[in-house]
Formats: sequence, structure tokens, C-alpha cells
Amino acid sequence: MPSESFESEESLLVHKTPTCGCCKMWIKHLEGNGFTTSIEDHSNLQEIKEKYDIKPEFRSCHTGVSKDGYIFEGHIPSKYITKFLSEEHPNAIGLSVPGMPLGSPGMEVEGMFTPYDVLILFKDGTSKVYAEVRK
Repeated sequence: MPSESFESEESLLVHKTPTCGCCKMWIKHLEGNGFTTSIEDHSNLQEIKEKYDIKPEFRSCHTGVSKDGYIFEGHIPSKYITKFLSEEHPNAIGLSVPGMPLGSPGMEVEGMFTPYDVLILFKDGTSKVYAEVRK
């Protein structure tokens, strides 16, 4: 019986601004968990958010895009990206952690933590909770 590997390497193109430190920390989190990243720096991310149809209430400081065109907006823990990419989501555009919650990957601040949700975003503009992160 062949063994199934959960170490399969995924790649994301990350759109960010050149000076954002928390974006760089999120990229390190991804790379430390088996992702390959490519980076595109932009002076303004407005066009990227509009291109991928990310509504303002779901936005954060960076946007990752998978080879299949799914978007990963904000400080999403890598395990949820891996899980999402292993599932079938024909009506989804991707996942989002709106804003910049303390304690999320890239937003670690000396033991501080704000509970947050990882949302799944759908093509029709709606969303629902994909995962609750409570610590």
C-alpha cells in the first residue's frame, strides 16, 4: 500500500508591499511548513485585491495565490491552506483572515493573542467560517 505524504510541497505567489514586516514573517511561516513562495512587491495592493475579487471586509496586508488560482488573504495558518488545497471547493475563491489579528502567523507579539476566524470566501461574494482559531 503506497504511503500518503502530507509533506507535499505547495507553492504560493505572495503579493505584498516591500516594507511590510508581518508579511515577511508570514512568508517565513509558510516556508517553514513546506511551502515554496514567490514574492511580488507592489506599492499599492488595491489592484490585486480587485483582480481577485476580495471584498474590503475580507482584506488584509498580503494576498497569496496558489497555482490553481485560489487566494489566501492575510495571516492564515499554513495548516488551513494545506487542508483547503486538499479538498474540493468548486464555489470558493479561497480563504481569508481579515485584518491582522495578534497571535496569527506573522503577527506574533510576546504571548498576546486575539481569537480569530479563518473564512472561506465564495464566488458569489459570501463567506462562512472555515476554522476557528482560539489559541
